Amino acid sequence: MEFLGLLALAAVAMLGAVAGDDSTWSSGRATFYGGNDASGTMGGACGYGNMFSAGYGTSTAALSTALFNNGQSCGACFEVRCAGGAGCLSGSAVVTATNVCPPNYALPNNDGGWCNPPQAHFDLTVPAFTQIAQYRAGVVPVQYRRVACVKSGGIRFTVTGHSFFNLVLISNVAGAGDLKSVYVKSPGTGWLPMSHNWGANWQNGAKLDSQPLSFQVTSSDGRTITSTNVAPAGWGFGQTFSGGQF
Repeated sequence: MEFLGLLALAAVAMLGAVAGDDSTWSSGRATFYGGNDASGTMGGACGYGNMFSAGYGTSTAALSTALFNNGQSCGACFEVRCAGGAGCLSGSAVVTATNVCPPNYALPNNDGGWCNPPQAHFDLTVPAFTQIAQYRAGVVPVQYRRVACVKSGGIRFTVTGHSFFNLVLISNVAGAGDLKSVYVKSPGTGWLPMSHNWGANWQNGAKLDSQPLSFQVTSSDGRTITSTNVAPAGWGFGQTFSGGQF
């Protein structure tokens, strides 16, 4: 009898854990854009450019301004599932934030102004949307939650700009996916803070031309990784370098 009691307690604990997991989901809506092949999703407000060569493919989303956070959410990953309605499919889609869905204040929040603040909205690629709902549904209520990003290869640092204006696009970030701080260092400097410019781009005004560069990035969950001398001596603006990974 004691053993059966322990089994019952374990079952209750397991159910409690599941319920706790369910409580991590938030509510929002989802639509789609960019065509059946997602070709219309290239570029975007995070600055990743070609989603295929950048490693994001068709599993991406444009976030409403409430979620986009002025670009600070670029690279974050979300699991999204349909939350009711005839058009829903079972299962979920995991997407990376690569763009912003701008508000349309000329339309009401519940009829076309889907991305108006303070609403949580995901404008998915067609391939991602059709994982969770039928195409004809158009717009569906969803539940969503943050999940860890799984990426292939190292974090990528694309250095653009010019002397005294180093603009670095940071992409392909695993783990939390989004960053809260970035530092850069050359042999002649200590760690120099970089400020968020736009999307996934960070900047610093030091003259670092052609010097070996190291980067230290901290993700939104507080984890830090250092990529030492990831850009070798003699690097040029416009080049991309692969560093460590979470």
